[in-house]
Amino acid sequence: MKTSRINPPSLFDSRELGFSQVVVKKGSGKSIHVSGQVAWNADREITCEGDLYKQVLQSLRNLETALQHASAALTDVVALRIYIKESHIDDSAAISRGLIEVFGEELPCATWIGVPRLAREEFLVEIEPTVVVAE
Repeated sequence: MKTSRINPPSLFDSRELGFSQVVVKKGSGKSIHVSGQVAWNADREITCEGDLYKQVLQSLRNLETALQHASAALTDVVALRIYIKESHIDDSAAISRGLIEVFGEELPCATWIGVPRLAREEFLVEIEPTVVVAE
C-alpha cells in the first residue's frame, strides 16, 4: 500500500505542529478501529498526572501496543482525533512535540478538539486513530 502525505503550499505548514494536511493510501487495504487511548497503564494507573506532554506520549505508546496486537504499526495511522481538556488546549507545543517525537516524518492528519473534560478528571488528552493497512 502506497502512502502519500500532502501539505499544499496554499495551506499552512502543519508539519511543525505534528500533523499532515492530507494523507492518501492507495491499494487494497483494511480499516482498523481502535478506541481512544489515554495515559493509563495496564493497571489503570496514570503516572504522569498534570503533564500534557507525557500524557500524549503514554497515549501514543498505548496506541502503538494496540496496533501491534492488530498486526499494524503507527505508520498505518492516517488520521487522529485528539481530544484535549480545555484547561490545557493552549499548550499546543506539548502535543506537537509528542506527535513529532513519535511519528517523525510519517505524520498523520489530525483534528484537535477541546473538551470540558474526559472520562476521568486526571486525563488531559485522549487520542483516537483512523488506521488503514495493506491486505
